Amino acid sequence: MPINKQALIRYNTIDQCLQNRTKRWTLEDLMEACSEALFKFEGISKGISKRSVQLDIQNMRSEKLGYNAPIIVIDKKYYSYSDKDYSITNTPLTGQDLGTLNEVLNILKQFKGFNHFQDLNTLITKLEDKLNLHSQKGKSYIQFEKNDLLKGIHHIDGLHQAIKTKTCIEIKYKSFKSKTESSILFHPFLLKEYRNRWFLLGLNNKRKQLMILALDRIEDFYEVKKIKYVEPDINPNTYFNDVIGVSKLPGQKPIEIIMELNKVSAPYIKTKPIHQSQKILKETETSLLISIRVIWNYELEREILGFGEDIKIIAPKRLKGKIYSRLKKSFEIYEADFKEQETLT
Repeated sequence: MPINKQALIRYNTIDQCLQNRTKRWTLEDLMEACSEALFKFEGISKGISKRSVQLDIQNMRSEKLGYNAPIIVIDKKYYSYSDKDYSITNTPLTGQDLGTLNEVLNILKQFKGFNHFQDLNTLITKLEDKLNLHSQKGKSYIQFEKNDLLKGIHHIDGLHQAIKTKTCIEIKYKSFKSKTESSILFHPFLLKEYRNRWFLLGLNNKRKQLMILALDRIEDFYEVKKIKYVEPDINPNTYFNDVIGVSKLPGQKPIEIIMELNKVSAPYIKTKPIHQSQKILKETETSLLISIRVIWNYELEREILGFGEDIKIIAPKRLKGKIYSRLKKSFEIYEADFKEQETLT
């Protein structure tokens, strides 16, 4: 049974609602949630009928889609999953699903090797491995970096649509430092991944300044049609070119950083540059002198500290002092532990 996009949005919405066991879901609640989702992702504002949601629940319960969802009705009013760990996203792929994905894979393979589609190579390999994983009963031949506990991934499609359609959104955001969520009117420009986390670049409507929000801190978001979308006055596609990571203040300029690496890390840095601006200034049998031109941010410091004793900052002096200060604090933390052990012995 083929599933159209709108039906899939409704199924996913109902699934997310029933997984949320902090609320008791009536049929009217599910209708409202599906209507909001269709408006958010498809711009459909006419709502959805009770009959449509009832048919969706019936289809999810049946074997037609391969879901066999354990949807029950409590007190003849409230819908829920009898299995609290169930989700349609955990169901295995059907033979039809695998056939469709194999067709897609064969089409994508035709573009391998083309300069304009080099990024497809990794995608094709990932898809091919996933299909092999299902057909070979769990046997995989390649492993990619992933984080199964990562939050906020489900927002990507909706945010991507908002960027493409140039739509202002209201974001419910809860930073690590805040105990409560705040509401931000936001003009989204770009989605960016860094070390398996996703971030959203855009303009804060109230402050009229660029902001970078972590998707795993976004509680929810809604389209705001009444506010006119503000076009970016920067090029989002090149905005992060002079950055390691995603931290960048408006107007912040890159600086030249010179570093010396010992022979342990030198080969690693040559084959995997710290940044695209990296230049080799001098190379000997025992060391490698390089320079990069980037924004000074937290991620840069973490990158440098990650090399430990294999790296030394030559310039600028302020950054050299900051790294020295952080290493000194780390040393003092361990030194206190060892001194305590020596006292006890």
